[in-house]
Amino acid sequence: MSRFKLILDISKTHLVSKFKQTAVAALGVTFGIGAYIIMMSFMTGLNGLLDGLVLNRTPHVQVYNKTDPTVVQPIHRYRADSSDAHYIHSIKPKVRLERIHNAIPILAELKQQDKVMGATPQATCKVFYLAGSNKLNGIVNGIEVDEEIRLFNFKDYIVEGDVTGIKRRKNSILLGAGIAKKLSLQVGDRVQVMSTSGATFSLIIAGLYQSGLAEVDDVQSFVDLKMAQQILGAGSNYISRIHVKLEDIEEAVPMSKTIKDLYDVEALDIKTANAQFDTGSDIRTMISYAVSITLLIVAGFGIYNILNMFIYEKMNDIAILKATGFTGSDVKWIFITQAMFIGLIGGALGIVLGYGVSVLIDNTPFETEALPTVTTFPINYDPAFYIMGVVFAVVSTFMAGYLPARKAQKIDPVEIIRGQ
Repeated sequence: MSRFKLILDISKTHLVSKFKQTAVAALGVTFGIGAYIIMMSFMTGLNGLLDGLVLNRTPHVQVYNKTDPTVVQPIHRYRADSSDAHYIHSIKPKVRLERIHNAIPILAELKQQDKVMGATPQATCKVFYLAGSNKLNGIVNGIEVDEEIRLFNFKDYIVEGDVTGIKRRKNSILLGAGIAKKLSLQVGDRVQVMSTSGATFSLIIAGLYQSGLAEVDDVQSFVDLKMAQQILGAGSNYISRIHVKLEDIEEAVPMSKTIKDLYDVEALDIKTANAQFDTGSDIRTMISYAVSITLLIVAGFGIYNILNMFIYEKMNDIAILKATGFTGSDVKWIFITQAMFIGLIGGALGIVLGYGVSVLIDNTPFETEALPTVTTFPINYDPAFYIMGVVFAVVSTFMAGYLPARKAQKIDPVEIIRGQ
């Protein structure tokens, strides 16, 4: 125990005697770990934000009618026994209604499944928005607003007005922000909506919807499901889409296949719908890790170089230590202990720096029309980043100190003293 304490005292003496070099090495670790924490917190926070924007409004499974061409053509039935090859060009999709057949029983069965958190119907209307002589093409989606809020955070995208207004007042609409801007409309005004059949409806604007995607906000609006069915001139069983949210998103692919097989409909899972987005998110995360780890490695090399200089400058001290009874192992642990001191001090300061800058970024205002639900820069305070930073600091400084320490362990004190 006394020997260990002596090694600690000698290590501290060496570090204090070369305070500038020690400070530079510790700051290298500090900035390396700080930059790692800041970058990972910000990049994963950004990825989480973007994923949330997509996942919040994208159902895990979308159910709608098939529009694929009929696989079996009449000639296949007529000449089923023939070995001739049949070539049929320009096959048209099978004529099917846009609404889902037996949608209400399907919806009820989906809601009863244990894997399903919820399922909500939609009725899609192609319309013209009218304001004076202005006429814009668009889409009105009939929804059950309470379920949309519960399952898909729908209220987060209503930037003005009351999200439940379409439920309380039948002839009201949540108008796309882009449409409102083009037609110079605001909450409380009326907008004329004309269906493809020519029927016109005067709707009160209960709120403005803004997804952050201009191509969506310029065409899409929302009304109550019953109002949409009235615009279409259809009955209460008219449902063009069913949006399903699952307890576990990983079940989306098998669930979509099950729905296709059971109900003879098309089912699009979220993995397929957002494949490109997921790839981009993975690449951003990979780049973040690569850059951050590189910063930590660079800090480790800085410690290695400084400890190498320590050894050359402390040749006489090493010779004296060995001559007075210290073993090569003792000398090795003196320099490893110095490296660990640098790593721990630099790691602690790096955590403080990383957390402090992360908090500063998190409280920096960030407002853009593209992201209406975001008010500050996104930061992820995952403890794993801080733990990983400290672990890497300790490991890298140990390795950076171990290699020079082995060199010091093998120094022959007789040759040093003879050289003097």
